[in-house]
Amino acid sequence: MWKDFSNYIIANYRNASLIVEVGVGGFPLVALTLQEYLNMDIIMTDIKPYHGQIVVDDITNPNINIYKNASLIYSIRPPEELQPYIKKVAEMVGADLIIKPLSTEFIKPDKGMKLINYKKAIFYQKCNNEMAE
Repeated sequence: MWKDFSNYIIANYRNASLIVEVGVGGFPLVALTLQEYLNMDIIMTDIKPYHGQIVVDDITNPNINIYKNASLIYSIRPPEELQPYIKKVAEMVGADLIIKPLSTEFIKPDKGMKLINYKKAIFYQKCNNEMAE
């Protein structure tokens, strides 16, 4: 499933200016895969980073400079209470947004958020910058 999720981003955001993962936690697999295949830096953020490649950021009080040139902001299994903050940041900077919730979670219908079924990956996407094909 993570391969399919990564492949979707690779296929649709190969010309992205910047991609940011919010709340990477201890699961950098997708960001590292994107770095390998897109040959670009992927910024990983977390409020409590576990290593030096992760940028410290609190999405509830974000450093907007981290996100300002992003074509895509995505988050994998973010807590429900953080999702509105992630959406707000994406809208502020004009970036597309992908949220991959827990398999037992559904995102409340939101203007522009669409459910995407891509092979074995299921996630929600909102296009703000027309980057996705």
